[in-house]
Amino acid sequence: MTDTREQVAGASGQDADAAAILGFDPSDPAFHADPYAHYRGLAAGGSLRQTAVGLWVSTSYELCEQALRDPRFGHRPEGGGLWREAPQRNRSFLTMDPPDHTRLRRLVSKAFTPRLVERLRPRVEALVDELLDGVSGEVDLISALAYPLPVIVISEMLGVPPRDRDLFKGWSDALARGLDPDFLLPEAEIALRDEARAEFAAYFRELAAERRAEPRDDLLSALVGVSDGGDVLSEEELLATCVLLLVAGHETTVNLIGNGALALLRHPEQLAVFREHPENVAAAVEELLRYDPPVQLTLRAALEDAELGGTVIERGRLVLLLTGAANRDPSVFTDPDRLALLRYAEGRDAPRHLSFGHGVHFCLGAPLARLEGQIALKKLFERDVALAAGDGDLVYRDNLVLRGLRDLPVTIRA
Repeated sequence: MTDTREQVAGASGQDADAAAILGFDPSDPAFHADPYAHYRGLAAGGSLRQTAVGLWVSTSYELCEQALRDPRFGHRPEGGGLWREAPQRNRSFLTMDPPDHTRLRRLVSKAFTPRLVERLRPRVEALVDELLDGVSGEVDLISALAYPLPVIVISEMLGVPPRDRDLFKGWSDALARGLDPDFLLPEAEIALRDEARAEFAAYFRELAAERRAEPRDDLLSALVGVSDGGDVLSEEELLATCVLLLVAGHETTVNLIGNGALALLRHPEQLAVFREHPENVAAAVEELLRYDPPVQLTLRAALEDAELGGTVIERGRLVLLLTGAANRDPSVFTDPDRLALLRYAEGRDAPRHLSFGHGVHFCLGAPLARLEGQIALKKLFERDVALAAGDGDLVYRDNLVLRGLRDLPVTIRA
């Protein structure tokens, strides 16, 4: 049988047949508008299925969770995986397997602590007020709130001067699109991503040198100085981590705020619950993360022959884990297509969603995303907000891994 890597490579690029690779067409506008209807169609064909080029795809909560916590599934099998090998110097710990992942995550965790995140609460609250105060009439909620808030927060955490924030938008857009698997991207977009990554790294190389000379009270200084029994981040590891934190630290939160606001606006009865029970904002955000998550999928490769749902996945084969579908698995979640803001309320026993992953790769930035999402949505809906456009007018960004709106026109009444 032809190696899956060769089949994917032969099907990729400008002539790529995404439907043959994935089993569904991610460029279909109907898919962008409502991927969950397509996921239900996939699930009807079985919890684990193989596409025309040998890619395994799962919509099952049980199988997605299993693959995410099973050490036999990882990112880079020895000798190559099913996607383009990024140079080691460009790889963050997000795409590494233990023991490299374990070492780097432990070091970064020493600097990026829950205590550090919680200290940001007053600043995040002040920023949301600054962004929303005086805003009225029809506005784009993405550009007015969802985008600038996390960009300012992560930039301030890393010690990026305010004058440089605008530099990041183009770079970040290219890197976010580049999060999709290489075999689905045209060569031109891969080139743009790699160029943006190099420019990001060059920027942080210079900033890190300044922090070594004159440390400050910011995350970059902490990363520069972090150590664990004599172990430290190398220059390349530091740069890759900074790029990861800046891109992952705001792209997913933009989508959390945008998707969450849209879900509430589309469900007035749940919006009423949200407003009537401000003490449940944390639980509400968990349900919004489950219902329409910012990250829809992840990839794992079998590092050795491994069984998944009774099927043997051969070493090196790639498994597409549709965590967005798993979050609506009817065998796990009651009435999964219904937005129910009290699903995760205190005293209720609901399975946790997979929107931040699971296992050793559970999202390190989850506490920050939750904090920003809770504050932004709570303060937003203390105001009189309504959709300014019909549902059919909304456009989602051209991205498979990340799900987010290009813009969200709303009317805010003073």
